[in-house]
Amino acid sequence: MNATTDAPDKPLEHGLARLNDAQREAVVHGGGDGAEVGGPLLVIAGAGSGKTGTLAHRVAYLVAQGADPGRILLLTFSRRAAEEMTRRAARIAGELAAPGAGCALPWSGTFHSVGARLLREYAPRVGLDPAFTIHDRGDSADLMNLVRHELALSAQARRFPLKATCLAIYSAAVNTRAPLAEVLKTTFPWCAGWEAELKRLFHAYVEAKQRQQVLDYDDLLLYWAQMVAEPAFAAEVGGRFDHILVDEYQDTNRLQAAILLAIKPDGRGLTVVGDDAQSIYAFRGATVRNILDFPHHFDPPARCVTLERNYRSTQPILDAANGVIAFARERYTKSLWTERAASRKPRLVSVRDEAEQARFVVEQVLARREAGVRLTAQAVLFRAAHHSAALEIELGRRNIPFVKFGGLKFLEAAHVKDVLAAARWAHNRRDRVSGFRAAQLVAGIGPKSAGRILDNVAAAPPGCALLAEQPVPPAAREDWLAFCAVVEAVAAPAAPWPAAFDALCRWYGAEIERLHDDGAIRRADIEQLARIAATYPSAERFLTELTLDPPAATSDEAGPPLLDEDYLVLSTIHSAKGQEWHAVTVLNAVDGCIPSDMATGSAAEIEEERRLLYVAMTRARDELDLVVPQRFYVTQQSGLGDRHVYAGRTRFIPNALLARFEQSSWPPASADAGEAAAAGTSVVDLRARLRAMWE
Repeated sequence: MNATTDAPDKPLEHGLARLNDAQREAVVHGGGDGAEVGGPLLVIAGAGSGKTGTLAHRVAYLVAQGADPGRILLLTFSRRAAEEMTRRAARIAGELAAPGAGCALPWSGTFHSVGARLLREYAPRVGLDPAFTIHDRGDSADLMNLVRHELALSAQARRFPLKATCLAIYSAAVNTRAPLAEVLKTTFPWCAGWEAELKRLFHAYVEAKQRQQVLDYDDLLLYWAQMVAEPAFAAEVGGRFDHILVDEYQDTNRLQAAILLAIKPDGRGLTVVGDDAQSIYAFRGATVRNILDFPHHFDPPARCVTLERNYRSTQPILDAANGVIAFARERYTKSLWTERAASRKPRLVSVRDEAEQARFVVEQVLARREAGVRLTAQAVLFRAAHHSAALEIELGRRNIPFVKFGGLKFLEAAHVKDVLAAARWAHNRRDRVSGFRAAQLVAGIGPKSAGRILDNVAAAPPGCALLAEQPVPPAAREDWLAFCAVVEAVAAPAAPWPAAFDALCRWYGAEIERLHDDGAIRRADIEQLARIAATYPSAERFLTELTLDPPAATSDEAGPPLLDEDYLVLSTIHSAKGQEWHAVTVLNAVDGCIPSDMATGSAAEIEEERRLLYVAMTRARDELDLVVPQRFYVTQQSGLGDRHVYAGRTRFIPNALLARFEQSSWPPASADAGEAAAAGTSVVDLRARLRAMWE
């Protein structure tokens, strides 16, 4: 080989040398000529195996070998991911080819953004105005609500689903390509009786969008998929791209898979990267079948390259995670390994109950902090947002800053605030803010009626405002009296605690289906609130301590606490995917929580729950604790009353896997002594002391 051909190969070989063998195999798939398009490629990228770097190297390699960046389509699941991938690919392309080489990718972005761009171009040919507008979720819900009212569905004798629920049902049906009846049965069973009305609503909603030349978020995929279902359009769109690369393929839905298979039916130039073991977003319409079935859509089948070397976790953590996922019914076989040897196994820690679980987590977090591990390097993960309720309160008590990702902070959820408002108003009828919210919980009581009630209460002499005598609409009288009875019972000086508060929770639980479409899900939070209340000696302590340190932000938009440079991360497992921490603690590693008792209706649901635990475990770099409460305090048990229910370790860690964990109990037996002394209080007449200061 002469000098002119040798020179370009040196930076190329140097740039690929940092890859391991499997990564390099994926990167160079298809040959050494960028103009030559290889067959379909599936890269199974295990957790922490360098997936992003591998995909960026493949893009850069194609460009360095002569592929036209303008004919490469890179699809990701967030704008930020697309921008990061483009930056990395550009930097690597410069290393692989020659100094100053560029790698601008004009066609990189999310499925939805690329779909919107293509639809603008093809609009006149598919019946769209090129100036169509795109509705966000809020606008779409408002339009759905307008159509709902025009069809008089909001005036039904039975409660028709609210606008947000209607839009969620519509979106699920579109993205899963499943019949409406199936979507209602599996995901929205409380709305199954409205199938005919919902079909009529959705038909009218589509007509309204078309009249107004607007597309909603789901239309960006739906129109794209419908367009390329026509062979001529599919060939034209597919012909624009020599290479299509898709990140996080396990998170695609049926529409997205249909688009890819339509524009690249033979798979040439198609590379998808993902991990079937991390497919955990079925509730968003994603299906693990897309990645499991991918190779068999082509003849010959797609080439499969597996990345098993892990650069994140220690080997004992990987051994435990490998053991959990090995029991999956259907999967791509892989066994994660690392050169990061360690003697410490992940821990299975048994605690007495949820309150003790919260104390254990706080003690461990503080101990690690004293050992030099910052709070931001630690995370507490959980299956459902309400699982962290007791921990959030304990963190507040101990003045430990935290930020929570995935769902509202517990005390900020609307239904939790409803119950607390009613309890506060019961104890202080002058609390107008709480009273205004509480009164409107009663069917038939609106803002005007609530305002009149509060005006009368404020005008009455102390102790003389009888709630039952307040003027309310006749239709609301019976429900109002029932609510007043509960409030009066909570406020009674001799009311037993927490029984009176439990009664309020039961009243709200009976109303929750009327107040919220997803009442069954929210009811778990109310039961959790009742369990937390039982850990306090009185209503006053309960309401005061929850008020003194209220949560300041919610969900993924929370961001770090403004006044603290260090903070603990609390996160649902779903929101933790793609992240990593030095130390990870997983709450409630018991059946009923992982797997959730609301996700065991089918084998597919149970398998996704198994993958959730796997994702949680593989977020840890050096330390992993799975906490197993032995019992849960359960309220509102019909015929059984309030009681403790004993829990069993999650089925995903059978006895055969126990050798991969260090098992322990907390607290150690010696730590129990003297615990009761901490609850002692002193009685001082501060009024007399203040008077004595001036005597």
